[in-house]
Amino acid sequence: MKKVNASDIRDLNLLKHYRLIRKWACKNNNLNDADLELLIYFDCMDLFTKQDFKIGTYAYSWDNRRWNKMIKNDWIVVWRKRNRTTQKYHIYKVSFKCKQLIARMYRIMLGEEDLPTSKRRNPIMRGKTYTDKVLITAIHNLNKDKTR
Repeated sequence: MKKVNASDIRDLNLLKHYRLIRKWACKNNNLNDADLELLIYFDCMDLFTKQDFKIGTYAYSWDNRRWNKMIKNDWIVVWRKRNRTTQKYHIYKVSFKCKQLIARMYRIMLGEEDLPTSKRRNPIMRGKTYTDKVLITAIHNLNKDKTR
């Protein structure tokens, strides 16, 4: 198996439009940037505990309600419950909904899929704020860019 190096990732242009794709994912799913990046981190880990969550949040802004909000909104689900004798703590994993979102982000980054441009599927396209209007132009440019 060939080892991937930095120039291989650069040649893929994987991070070329990451900021725009992240903004789209956050706006569509009522997440903030830190929540989305934390979910990507946990998706890479596969299974994790609440202690892993605490360790993972050191790099992000403090949000006391983040854990409960992620569980309540079905971004994180319990994979194995504790039973107080042999399993001392729950083990969690990201939900199917989260895996689908992250996989879609990767497909968009690789150019296999375009960002949606309909007002029904993408609230940015409604253009309510100045930022949304600027992002609309960026989305059209991203969809035209076939070298991503």
